[in-house]
Amino acid sequence: MAAPDFGAAGATYLNPVHDQPFPDPFVLKYGGEYWAYCTGFWTDGRCFGILRSRDLVTWHEVGGALEPLPGGATCYWAPEVIYDNGRFLMYYSMGDEERMQIRLAVAFHPAGPFIDSGRRLTREDFAIDPHVFVDDDGTRHLFYATDFLEHSHIGTGTVRDLLLDEATLAGRPRPVTRARYDWQVYDPQRVEKGGVRWHTVEGPFVLKRKGIYYEMFSGGNWKSITYGVSYAVTDDIETEREWEQASDGVTVLPILRTVPGRVIGPGHNSVVRGPDNRQMFCVYHQWAPDARGRMLSIDPLDWAGSRLLVLGPSSTPQLAPNRPTIQDHFDEEQAAGLGKTWSCAPGSRWSARDGAAVQASVDGAAAALCGVKAPFFVAEVSLKALDTPFENGACGVNLHDENRLLLRFMLLPREKLVEVSWAGTEGWARRQMPLPPSFEPRVFHLLRVELDHRHVSAALDGPLVRWEGCVETAPDKFALATQNAAAAFAGFALTLGWEELFAGRDEDLAERGWRQADDYGRWYIEDQLLRSASGERPSCVIKGPLLEAYELVASVARVAEAAPGGYYGFFPARRDADSGPLLTVERDGAGWALCARASSMTQIFPLPAGFDPLRQQYFRFRKQNGALTLQWEAETLGEIAVSPGATEIGLCVRQSAAAFDMVRMTAL
Repeated sequence: MAAPDFGAAGATYLNPVHDQPFPDPFVLKYGGEYWAYCTGFWTDGRCFGILRSRDLVTWHEVGGALEPLPGGATCYWAPEVIYDNGRFLMYYSMGDEERMQIRLAVAFHPAGPFIDSGRRLTREDFAIDPHVFVDDDGTRHLFYATDFLEHSHIGTGTVRDLLLDEATLAGRPRPVTRARYDWQVYDPQRVEKGGVRWHTVEGPFVLKRKGIYYEMFSGGNWKSITYGVSYAVTDDIETEREWEQASDGVTVLPILRTVPGRVIGPGHNSVVRGPDNRQMFCVYHQWAPDARGRMLSIDPLDWAGSRLLVLGPSSTPQLAPNRPTIQDHFDEEQAAGLGKTWSCAPGSRWSARDGAAVQASVDGAAAALCGVKAPFFVAEVSLKALDTPFENGACGVNLHDENRLLLRFMLLPREKLVEVSWAGTEGWARRQMPLPPSFEPRVFHLLRVELDHRHVSAALDGPLVRWEGCVETAPDKFALATQNAAAAFAGFALTLGWEELFAGRDEDLAERGWRQADDYGRWYIEDQLLRSASGERPSCVIKGPLLEAYELVASVARVAEAAPGGYYGFFPARRDADSGPLLTVERDGAGWALCARASSMTQIFPLPAGFDPLRQQYFRFRKQNGALTLQWEAETLGEIAVSPGATEIGLCVRQSAAAFDMVRMTAL
């Protein structure tokens, strides 16, 4: 069967996603919008071009971010912006290429203007490519690139130092990733450095997943086809040792690299969540075919177990990033109410203005509710208090079922507290969590809420405040809410779906809606994996409820060699009366294949040479309009017919033991 056009069912994008040079791109998500910043001087003579987007694909030019500093510096490189309590902090490098320093500039809007703080953060003669990583405990670390002249592989590498405050480093930089391999050679005889064989590792960007830190970095010469992206890992960010690199350039290749005739020199990436607030995207540059500049590009980023993947670099039409199920930028000015999405409770004074939902009353309770059609979602909204609220005044979000309130997550501005109250299985409970003295309630703060059946988690400003627990029943309404306070809410997005990383206990499976369909095996959580072993008959776990269109993503490995006829697999479109097609990973001659069984017919989709079922492997299935598209990593395997109605998903093993590292479902 010929592979289908993977983008035919919906909107697509094609790299590059902007038609003008935009090197070293960094993308900030703020208020449900994307702000991109790049290296160099912009067309208006200012430093660091800015683009703006709502979908990661369609970009609009804004202008330059920063006036050049006195002194005539010729190089302004690799800006990165973080939002912090009402301010936008831009970390950047500047100098004359031979001598470079990292500095901080500040703005009160992502479009700027940014004003240099007058502070130099680094002491080295050469320091570039700053990246701020905020850990789960709130500590901030600055990763950057600097030179190592006495290392075995002379050249540029990356270091980490602790940020004591926004512009002060501890002054103890520790090597993170230094050059080790030939693919990282910048110049075999670099004249400017005395003719030495010079290596380059630069452009750090750090992610954390399941307790493991991943530093993505670019290696080689940015002007060359050898330039690419790899990563290094550690389980201890304070380690004195260098992190373990994933690619040697020979047996394991960089995760982004030149594809001859299609993509040239992809590199210097950042990472941001897509519009659905689930899928991560790698944002990077690649050379235009005519070499007129380095161009902005995007592709999905994910994991297969501990292995970091970028589903690119792509050069053909790709499915556009998934959109939220419900999204509201509150663009349409409305003096009363918030439009069709929201049902405003009596007594509320809601209006849409200046890109926000504003509730102006400071007397009594107010709520704007939207319906949720499945017991799982991720929602994000930015909120801020307006006028000084009454004592115990609050603003935040509520979750309801048809008849009652189930959970309140509220910011108490005057008290500088977050208060969570919820209806659990043993009655109402309440918890208060303090906010730091510097917390400014009259600027926007990001609230992220995830629901998975009865399990709820919420986070304010990422690691600042986190809470998770279980409610008595699954909610079906999400509400913006105030109590004796006026507040504004911006950038609302809610996406139906769920993601399982299996970081909890066996009991969490039932709380999150999993059920076992048989008695032929045992499914349990161990070492942050969903594990199962079965006997002669297949064993299956199922998760619903039914949805008509969705994307299912999973990473899974076989734990040991299976008995003849053994497999692991998926029911990607299952109903109680009809289990739908069964997709299994099985031997196919000397290799491996994804086998699709439906009724009496079996379709075989060969997997790439070198496929190892004992290693975590990444699969993506997209169910839409009576068809299921099958994908392994970035490769589309084919398409099969499925029921066009609403279905649920299942995981299956037979005469085998398997370990699922991640399963994610996103409604389309």
